[in-house]
Amino acid sequence: MIVLDTSVLVYAVGREHPLRRPAEAVVGAATEGRIRATTMIEVVQEFAHVRARHYGRRNAVALARNYATLLAPLLVTEPGDLEAGLRLFARHEGLGAFDALLAAVAKRVEPTAFVSSDRGFRGVRSLRYVELGSLELDELL
Repeated sequence: MIVLDTSVLVYAVGREHPLRRPAEAVVGAATEGRIRATTMIEVVQEFAHVRARHYGRRNAVALARNYATLLAPLLVTEPGDLEAGLRLFARHEGLGAFDALLAAVAKRVEPTAFVSSDRGFRGVRSLRYVELGSLELDELL
């Protein structure tokens, strides 16, 4: 299983950008069943928030629902994840609080890979970070 960060979801349906095609490839591989991918419920919520700012709420809700279905079952945050996320947040200057929580949840489920464009995840031990747009991503897909 591969865990996806919000950036993958945003780039896959966003404006033209160098990371759009790699993000589309990840979503396409999940759609076609070539990979099993998931994310946290909160990531889908964050996607909807970001998407609505540029494309309106109806569009954001429709796409968020599609992602929720495609990536089901979605990961659920457990009480212990908060403490694990706070420890990561304290140790990694490059991670925001939300990203630290996402990394903690991802570590708990032990995915094959964690895909994001955010290099702040690189230093998280025991989490195989795969950068969106990298050769490693091509090999993963």
